[in-house]
Amino acid sequence: MQRPLLASLVVLALAACAAAEIVPAPPPVPTEAVSVPGPAGVTLRALLVRPAGPAPGVPVIALHGCGGMGGPDRTQRLTPREADWAARLAAAGHPVLFPDSFASRGLGEACGIRGFPAGPLVRRADAHAAAAWALEQPWARPGGAMLLGWSHGGSTVLNAVAEPLPPGLLRAGIAFYPGCGEVRQAMGWTPGVPVLMQLGAIDDWTPPASCLALAAAHAGRIEADTYAGANHGFDAPAQLLRTRTLPNGRMVTFGTEPAARDAARARVMGFLRAHGGAAP
Repeated sequence: MQRPLLASLVVLALAACAAAEIVPAPPPVPTEAVSVPGPAGVTLRALLVRPAGPAPGVPVIALHGCGGMGGPDRTQRLTPREADWAARLAAAGHPVLFPDSFASRGLGEACGIRGFPAGPLVRRADAHAAAAWALEQPWARPGGAMLLGWSHGGSTVLNAVAEPLPPGLLRAGIAFYPGCGEVRQAMGWTPGVPVLMQLGAIDDWTPPASCLALAAAHAGRIEADTYAGANHGFDAPAQLLRTRTLPNGRMVTFGTEPAARDAARARVMGFLRAHGGAAP
């Protein structure tokens, strides 16, 4: 049963932040480079992480942030945040597929760039293509894939779950600190599957207000958790707090908030189990 929106707002004490210890990043997870047929003739470069066991699992399509996955002229790689999540998801029985929307089109990073040609709406088609391909593989359980995305990838999740959806393609979507402004302004936007948003209360890159308003407008379909003291990227395993000036002139803050990170890990895994993502 969906929890009421107000009940799902998480407030974490700042004292917990001070007391919590940042854990070291896990060792790199084994990845396999694969090619996925994408939209409009694009072949999507992707990395695949598979569970150790032989049983098929519910696939998770993991959507990178604005930094991409290494650029068109470099070897694909997962950030520590993505590798950490991939290891946790694989341990829970989920195959995890990371389609690279940017390098597959010869593009670099999108952070702070207006009019970027592979925006979240374009990436919606990538997410659908990756989900369809994953569900055809012998390591995937039928019944739909889960989406998980961070920032630019979180905005992609919101676009990818919008009606209309191909039947049986998706089970649910999880969006970490997405930009919700454009989605709120889209006429007729309705999520076709349950959505969980994980938000930082003091995020100055993608402030949570628009996402909370979106969640309130779709309380039957969207759950939103807001973490006190958390900036953008709070779920990274061990990222010191940093600031960055984007190409558009904005200065933004990002980095780990340990209490929020740990709470979000538990929340996401519980959401996956609740929506059919538990290993058999």
